[in-house]
Amino acid sequence: MIEDFGTTPHGEPVARYTLKNGGGLTARVLTLGCVVQTLDVPARDGAPANVVLGCATLDDYLTKSRYFGAVVGRYGNRIAGGRFTLDGRTHELPRNNGDASLHGGHRGFDRRVWTVTDFTPASITLEYTSPSGEEGYPGTLQTSVTYTLTDDNALTIGYRATTDAPTIVNLTNHTYFNLAGEGTVHDHVLHLNASRYTPVREGLIPTGELAPVEGTPFDFTAPHPIGSRITDPHPQIELGNGYDHNFVFDSPDWAARVEDPASGRSMEVTTTEPGVQFYSGNRLDGRATGTSGRPYHRGAGFCLETQHFPDSPNHPAFPSTVLRPDDEYRSTTTYRFA
Repeated sequence: MIEDFGTTPHGEPVARYTLKNGGGLTARVLTLGCVVQTLDVPARDGAPANVVLGCATLDDYLTKSRYFGAVVGRYGNRIAGGRFTLDGRTHELPRNNGDASLHGGHRGFDRRVWTVTDFTPASITLEYTSPSGEEGYPGTLQTSVTYTLTDDNALTIGYRATTDAPTIVNLTNHTYFNLAGEGTVHDHVLHLNASRYTPVREGLIPTGELAPVEGTPFDFTAPHPIGSRITDPHPQIELGNGYDHNFVFDSPDWAARVEDPASGRSMEVTTTEPGVQFYSGNRLDGRATGTSGRPYHRGAGFCLETQHFPDSPNHPAFPSTVLRPDDEYRSTTTYRFA
């Protein structure tokens, strides 16, 4: 199904596409920012509920959204000082998060209207061409994102990109999940395949260290409720006002698992990416209202943003995010529900 979802202040029409599989999953995707607006998933009793945070209107996405459900880029996460050097040339980016550039700048990929190039009952592909110099990034970047609802009740996201000049790319999806549908996610139990994380300094910029999680509130190598240590007097917890940190995966076989004990819903994450930004919804303040009509407060959702590391262009020891004309950027992440 295809529906009109309004028109942006730039005069661009926005559409909403509905995807369904045979196992009870239903997703609604907007052409604005490749936003996953809703994702209905059955509970243990078979009753479906929307397990992602999203806005009911286009105006709210443009004025109140905290990147709900969007693809962010060209560079997901933060770049310190809004600056990076590539092949000896320094590039200046918008500083839209204190002294840092966040999620691609003032009008990143989440604020662009994408073009649908393929649509089936359970899959959609959207494309966007980012011209050279947009938000300060070099090279014209051709990007495509494909959402697929699979037969085993998973949402798979496939990213592809090419460039005509050297640039940096770090795409991710900023969906906030709540497997209960409503309320806090602090009772959700999280298990991460990560024995290290990247500590941050002021502004949530990585220090460059890959620190062990053992003995800290960041140790999810065994399952823990998200909220069980979220107020511990740990310097990194205090800097993020909770969790807003990149975790480094130990192996590529699986990334994370989350379970909501109340509904029985679980979500397993696999990815080709080396890390994940785990964000516990610390800055949700009730200003944004969800599709159910209820406001989103602190802890109303969590994000598992699979990606390369924050500020990688300024940390040569981190995995590279450089894309050159002879290469193709490819990345896949799957969220599987049970």
